[in-house]
Amino acid sequence: MPELIDQLFCGEHQKMRNYSIDRLKFSGYTTARMANTKSAIKRIRRIARQTAVNKVRKSKFRNAIKKMNFLIESKKKQEALKFLPKLNSELIKVAKTGIIKKQNASRNVSRITKKISAL
Repeated sequence: MPELIDQLFCGEHQKMRNYSIDRLKFSGYTTARMANTKSAIKRIRRIARQTAVNKVRKSKFRNAIKKMNFLIESKKKQEALKFLPKLNSELIKVAKTGIIKKQNASRNVSRITKKISAL
């Protein structure tokens, strides 16, 4: 993660003294006009860091769901029951940070619990 941030902000296109940022790298976060104040440039950096963190969290959440679905499909009830608290914890963390909504996390846990009990 720190390596990604270093790559984003220590490249040859960025000059901290002049507060210029590569337009291609941050085109998804800027409007037609480039940020021209210190605070706007700092905000772009902050958004990039938050995006990197959110991507990691979202991929952990998706991988946990995939693993649980694999355990359910392969009819491994005991392993699924052991993994359920970890999945629940992961869903709560993701919902708490706002990556998914709390109702979405609750619904996922409910559906998975029903599938496990049906095995």
